[in-house]
Amino acid sequence: MTTTHHDHLHCINIIVGSTNPVKINAAKNAIAQYYPNSTVRCQGMHAPSKVAEQPMTEAETKLGAINRAQYCQQQTQTADFYVAMEGGVDHFDNDPATFAYMAIISNGTLSVGRSANLPLPPTVYNALAAGEELEPCNGPNV
Repeated sequence: MTTTHHDHLHCINIIVGSTNPVKINAAKNAIAQYYPNSTVRCQGMHAPSKVAEQPMTEAETKLGAINRAQYCQQQTQTADFYVAMEGGVDHFDNDPATFAYMAIISNGTLSVGRSANLPLPPTVYNALAAGEELEPCNGPNV
C-alpha cells in the first residue's frame, strides 16, 4: 500500500498573518481538511499589509494578503503554511462590492485565491471611500 503526504501522522504548523480569532480558526479548519490524520497547530501574529487599512481596489487587496503572508514567512521560517487574508472593496461594472483575497505560502510556493463579490449598498461604499473601515460600517454584530 502506498501512502500520500496527506496520510502521514504528524503535526502541521500554520502561521496566520492576523490576530483575529475568526481568521485563525478559518485557516486552521480549511487546512485541517487536507490533513485529517495530523495534528494542526495554528497561531496568529500581527503582520503588516503595507496597504491602506481599508483597501479600495482589487489590486491593493491582493497585495495586502501577499504582503502579510510573506511577512509571516520572513519572521518565522518553521511553519508548514503561512496564511493571510485581506478584505477589500472595489467598483465592478459600476456596482461596489466587498471581497477577500487569501495568500498561502507552503514549501516556498505562493498561492493566491479570491472570494466571490458581495454587493455593497452605495451608502456603505461612500462611507468607506470617506475613510471608514468596513467592520464599523457593518455594525458590531456582523
